[in-house]
Amino acid sequence: MASPISSSSPFTRSVVESMRKIYPEALADKSFDNTGLLLEAPFDPSRRQKNSVLLAIDLTTAVADEAIKRRDSAIVAYHPIIFRGLKAITLDDTQQRSLLRLVQHGISVYSPHTAVDTVPGGMADWLCDVVTGTFQPVATQTHPASQSCNSKLYSVPTYPQAQAVPTGASADASQQIPHTRSTIHPSPAASIPEGFESAGAGRLVTFNEDQPLTTLIDHIGRGVGLPGGIPIAIPQSQSIDNIRIRTVGMCPGSGSGVLMRGNEIPDLLFTGEMSHHETLAATERGSVVISLAHSNSERGYLRAVMQTQLLQELSRQWKSDRESALQALHDSAKQGGSALSSCAEIYQDGGVEVSVSEADRDPYGIMVWRG
Repeated sequence: MASPISSSSPFTRSVVESMRKIYPEALADKSFDNTGLLLEAPFDPSRRQKNSVLLAIDLTTAVADEAIKRRDSAIVAYHPIIFRGLKAITLDDTQQRSLLRLVQHGISVYSPHTAVDTVPGGMADWLCDVVTGTFQPVATQTHPASQSCNSKLYSVPTYPQAQAVPTGASADASQQIPHTRSTIHPSPAASIPEGFESAGAGRLVTFNEDQPLTTLIDHIGRGVGLPGGIPIAIPQSQSIDNIRIRTVGMCPGSGSGVLMRGNEIPDLLFTGEMSHHETLAATERGSVVISLAHSNSERGYLRAVMQTQLLQELSRQWKSDRESALQALHDSAKQGGSALSSCAEIYQDGGVEVSVSEADRDPYGIMVWRG
């Protein structure tokens, strides 16, 4: 009788270890979040996956289909697909169906979520780079949901997708508007690993000189992938061209809980979404709000930062893990053990691939008025 499979693939374990080094799980907000290895698919050496990882914001059916077709070993899904306790896992629920299918195909799922938000150089700092003009993509484009639209008034929906950037272009200090930046709500000191001292929720940019709001809007449009429209709320007594900004508060996703605490709020609140009443409260206090639809404030980070960071760390981690395992196999063979370990084949493969999902997008597209 064959021994039961009791672990994920060696490559998947290297992926998990690499993610934990870049985005320490201790930095996640465990008061509500669910981060880490959420789905551990058993390793089947007779049908192993490629040494590849697929990055996405949301693990939808389309993203699961993409990973299965590509034969990835793991999906890194920024948002946790398992958020609360499950009392059953069935095919009736579409998200649970995706998880069952992924297990069937040997694909594990890791979700870093708020660890990415809070880490120095993470998603909140990337939004700082976007708004200050540091981040300059090579090109941007919008993707239609279909090839035609019968509406006489509106175009097909389009979805912003940031493109790859040249090495170093996401942090070119010579292009940025002079500013200082700080963490709005620092992480508890006890939870911060060594080397991550500036971790915390949200970032505050303070420009050396007031900036035209229109300049910052142009930066945001280019940085997130030229969305068909940018939802913006301004005080009713002001006009876009006359507003100047000294401070900008950044928070990916739903940012009001981070940006609206305290008696004073930034001149501009830049986030993924805020409620109607929270936005009214901000504008009544004289601030501007830009909200992009939740995940449009997050997705560009995958191509601009995470893809390169994970590829570099995973390449180092997999090289180290392979060398240790191959040496152990060699020593075992010298002592008369079998060199034909079930994991031997995967350790012969030194390749590493990290890709960004083509299927992943925000649920909301923008249909532009043809008039």
